[in-house]
Amino acid sequence: MNAAIPPEGGLKPLSIFDFDGTLTWRDSFVPFLRFAFGNYRFGVKLTRTGSSSVHYLYGGMTRDKMKAKLIRNFLSGVDPAWVAEQAQVFCDRNWERMMRPSGLIGLRAEQAEGRTVSLCSASPALLLKPFAERLGVELIATELEIVDGKLTGHILGRNCRRDEKVNRLVQRFGPLQHCHLRAWGNSSGDTELLGAAQEAHYRVFRD
Repeated sequence: MNAAIPPEGGLKPLSIFDFDGTLTWRDSFVPFLRFAFGNYRFGVKLTRTGSSSVHYLYGGMTRDKMKAKLIRNFLSGVDPAWVAEQAQVFCDRNWERMMRPSGLIGLRAEQAEGRTVSLCSASPALLLKPFAERLGVELIATELEIVDGKLTGHILGRNCRRDEKVNRLVQRFGPLQHCHLRAWGNSSGDTELLGAAQEAHYRVFRD
């Protein structure tokens, strides 16, 4: 096992990867919902989300608004343990088709340097936990509210995108001026994360 490379200037070496569209070919949340609920139930629940779901899926509605609608309509009253089980099976069955080979190579290279590596994503942490565990990295993601052992259908706090990604990094790792930050992203949701990094990589994984 390679020894950790001492960070320049005594800074903590930190490598942060967005997940959807950066390490994967596309967003994971909607395909997960289709997988977990099955085509028929998925279609019924998507219809209940309203015409806005069609606008989102084909472009025309913000991710934040549509994600809130999907979480409310699909996950209200659902046992989080069931979601976690479905997420594990979804990861196991779809890993090869979802993950970008170049992204995995890039992430492994950061680990080989001995850097602290974490995902930082707007997708629910319940969905991404199996992926983070398989990668052997830390996880920062959108948290879902749980009351009396059930998902309420609401996000806990803020959706983990834009400036909230930077806020979450500070909460987890401390002031970023004490870190040597490398970051990878692929969308406007990563703008502030990339702006906070000494080394920013935008849409570098293509295969």
